[in-house]
Amino acid sequence: MAEEKPAQSKAEEKKEEKKEEKPTPKDNLVVTKHAVRIGGRTIKYTVTAGTMVLKEETADREKEAEGEKPRAQIFFVAYTKDDVRDPAKRPLTFSFNGGPGSSSVWLHMGVLGPRRVLLKGDGELPKPPFKMVDNDFSILDETDLVFIDPMSTGYSRPVQGEKPKEWHGFKKDIESVGDFIRLYTTRYNRWLSPKFLIGESYGTTRSAGLSGYLQERHGMYLNGIMLVSVVLDFTTIDFNVNNDLPYILFLPGYTATAWYHNVLQPKRTLKEWLKEAEEFALGDYAKALLKGDALTKEERADIVKRLSYYTGISEQFIERSNLRINDQHYFKELLRDRGLTVGRLDSRLLGRDRLGVTEHAEYDPLLTNILGPYTAAFYDYIRRELKFESDLPYEILSRFVHPWSYKEFENAYVNVGETLRAAMTYNPYLKVFAANGYYDLGTPYFATEYTFNHLGLDEQTRKNVSMEYYEAGHMMYIHMPSLRKMKKDLTKFIKSAM
Repeated sequence: MAEEKPAQSKAEEKKEEKKEEKPTPKDNLVVTKHAVRIGGRTIKYTVTAGTMVLKEETADREKEAEGEKPRAQIFFVAYTKDDVRDPAKRPLTFSFNGGPGSSSVWLHMGVLGPRRVLLKGDGELPKPPFKMVDNDFSILDETDLVFIDPMSTGYSRPVQGEKPKEWHGFKKDIESVGDFIRLYTTRYNRWLSPKFLIGESYGTTRSAGLSGYLQERHGMYLNGIMLVSVVLDFTTIDFNVNNDLPYILFLPGYTATAWYHNVLQPKRTLKEWLKEAEEFALGDYAKALLKGDALTKEERADIVKRLSYYTGISEQFIERSNLRINDQHYFKELLRDRGLTVGRLDSRLLGRDRLGVTEHAEYDPLLTNILGPYTAAFYDYIRRELKFESDLPYEILSRFVHPWSYKEFENAYVNVGETLRAAMTYNPYLKVFAANGYYDLGTPYFATEYTFNHLGLDEQTRKNVSMEYYEAGHMMYIHMPSLRKMKKDLTKFIKSAM
């Protein structure tokens, strides 16, 4: 009779069997062929859409056959131009949005990709059902494109048994996106291609972080980084009682907003108003905030009057706010007498709250204008045209990534400016482009200028930074004149960085 194994051994045996039965994650990719007309030329291209398994090296190589452990399935959509003789001469651009928690759909289907969501010309919500059109302003004629959905956004998920929370933070987010970029570049033989990043909002924070991570961890040097609606130093946008900087740097954006809604007098051009507002912000207003309670009554009265003049906010409100206009208060207060609020991400757009007496606006009209059209368009596009099928919800704006971890910046504001400065110093050929919307009160243009003026770049390296401005907001490309201009600006930048 065979000797019966101890109960503990049987349990361990079952555990091992169960472990062996665990399915091995595999790439799930679909390839399709397409054509689009851009600038009067027909561009034939291939789309690869799906999930790629991201692995990490294991400490104990004996436990894994190849010393790698599957960790995540990252969703991406890649566009590559057909009939390219020498890929080493064809640029490759990796794109993502921000949040944290946003998928890549906004840049993908708003400005860069060959198909575009159709909104009204000024960014207003169209009547449903919604539509897509060919994007004559796509930059696919200039560069191949790879749109990446970071963990827990889009269709990106951890593999079975892994917890997504690990990726929901500053450092791990940069590492996982950077590791995906290395893997894609390796798999598709693009190491000798000119390489670019383009990120929007928190995606600009990620881009700056990647500029250092890609160089230091993977030896990948970039040609250019395109930053759309920039935030590299959170000191510039975080309103706190011990931080006066945002009050100064948001002021010209308030001026632009008040000008747009015909609040300011006398009637002058936007550029004339902004020039004066910028000088006041960095001059007498900044001095006044630094003085604090040491201001004389006469000095304080003068600042109150001029601040009202440049912002459209009443002197009484400014006095009660101690000369400091919080952004949330501004959205509600500027047009309170009209029963309207102005948007945070695009202050041209208007909202209407249930009550006119509340402190904060109920919603951001940009988000409500874009969420429905972009969601519907993507779900139709990915299945109907790109043939990728998944029953998972595509997380356009994922709520599951919060709370987002900034543990690397404990007791400090998040700031990736130094990472970008170092990357540009070590790679003196790296060029940076910043796109700014005058009506962006999420990441104001004046805060971006301040950030780059304080990076500490030497005189020669500063020449590698260029900026453009648009009479629109955070997603300036929903405004047709700005979309046309953005196409020209991005094309010019890519060529200059080549």
